[in-house]
Amino acid sequence: MNRHTCFFVALLLVWIFGLFSMPAAAQEGAPQVLELTADGPLTPSMAEYLKRGIQLAERDNAELLIFKLNTPGGSLDLMQDMVESIRASAIPVVVYIAPRGAMAGSAGTVITLAGHASAMAPETAIGAASPVGPEGQELGETSAAKAKNITKATVRALAERRGQTAVDLAESTIESAAAASASEALNAGLVDFLAEDEADLLRQLDGFTVQLTSGEHTLETTGATVTDLQPTLIEQLLAILTNPNIVFLLLTVGVQAIIIELSSPGGWVAGFIGAVCLALAAYGMGVLSVNWFGLIFLAIAFALFILDIKAPTHGALTVAGVASLIVGSLVLFNSPASPSFQRVSVPLIILTSMFTGGIFFAFLLFAVRAQKGPVRTGVESILGRVGTVRDALEPLGTVQLGGELWTAQAAAGEGALRAGERVEVMGLEGNRLLVRKAR
Repeated sequence: MNRHTCFFVALLLVWIFGLFSMPAAAQEGAPQVLELTADGPLTPSMAEYLKRGIQLAERDNAELLIFKLNTPGGSLDLMQDMVESIRASAIPVVVYIAPRGAMAGSAGTVITLAGHASAMAPETAIGAASPVGPEGQELGETSAAKAKNITKATVRALAERRGQTAVDLAESTIESAAAASASEALNAGLVDFLAEDEADLLRQLDGFTVQLTSGEHTLETTGATVTDLQPTLIEQLLAILTNPNIVFLLLTVGVQAIIIELSSPGGWVAGFIGAVCLALAAYGMGVLSVNWFGLIFLAIAFALFILDIKAPTHGALTVAGVASLIVGSLVLFNSPASPSFQRVSVPLIILTSMFTGGIFFAFLLFAVRAQKGPVRTGVESILGRVGTVRDALEPLGTVQLGGELWTAQAAAGEGALRAGERVEVMGLEGNRLLVRKAR
């Protein structure tokens, strides 16, 4: 390579480096905004996602963090965990209820109020924050009073800077499950902004003063660079495992795989799959609001499936098992006290139960066929089989039976049997077949 070529290559590399460096240099010093998107019921993975986002925002000295929220709510413990993370943040956290049609229901209301600033997109809603039990059930009078009072005290502390009207509305969302539209919440001062999208929100946030633990901070969002922080693979997996439909399928598949492993020991694939599915289902049920009484019906269902294979009922127990599986699944996931967003699809329950019953019914048919079939071991396994004479039986000779050659003797009255003739096995004397001409 000559000097001119080297010079040209070096010049090209400098130009390419400068081309890619220019935008970064142009944006150097621009405010950095980190955006997180939380969609669905509150889950442990969502709480960890928020904590991770706040840590990254603090590490990178971001101007603010936008927590885009759309949730029907969740447990009080998770709500409190997320509220604590937001209030302890050294970086301003703006809770933004979006997109259009989104909501911050139940615990989401308190999380919105916890933001250093809050906003709603048009056609969104906030409220209906009356506390419920850990399994979504209505609380008793004393428990309800305690839960409401402590939650009302929390929202009063979070909303007091917004004025008495906002405090009154926040308390009514807990006391009487009141809800408000975006415009109603803005007029009451419950939220700070009504924003069409993130760009509109950043425009309105510019110059807005928030109160941090370190003191007042005036936001500077002009020309801000927004970075979207996606959940990690583990966070996405944990979020999937809190989907009640997925949990139901994991539970069903896990039990079936374990039964297959127990019925045919010696392998490991079915047992491994079953153990993994049941472990993942157990995690999901630990997060969801389930009625554990339903597990009794599920155990009865699979017991009936197994018994039907051995009992002479020919499908009656399988039908009862399908019914028990449906009832158990409905009790486990869809009891009246369960929140609507944590319920399993009824058609999915019915179809999966029927499919499971169909699998066990197929096992039943194979079992019945095996019981009615001829015995395949010992002497009985060759009685009645048909073979071909290889060497003439006069009266002794050889007969090919399947892939084996046997010494054979013609039965009394059969006379000589010529080579090539087809014969039927009538018995076994020692290692010698007793045969006759095939009928």
